[in-house]
Amino acid sequence: MSDPTSSDTPLRTTFKIRLNGNTLAIATVGQAYQFLTNYNSTGWMEFRSLHEEAIAALEGAADNGMLAVQATNAVRALFVSAKLL
Repeated sequence: MSDPTSSDTPLRTTFKIRLNGNTLAIATVGQAYQFLTNYNSTGWMEFRSLHEEAIAALEGAADNGMLAVQATNAVRALFVSAKLL
């Protein structure tokens, strides 16, 4: 299994998240994985199922770039539910 945190596999879109007054661009599997695993984990509890799906999809995309579309969709669903987009 590849290390998802270092994956430079591009997502199908660049997510621009506004966090603490700063804009954060998330464009790769590694960036998304780091954001979802390093950001306050208790903040994701309300969206636990979507968070787990996004993490699993990102781990799959780190191993197989063909899964980037599914990873992008999973991250988008989480961000929309969490009202980050």
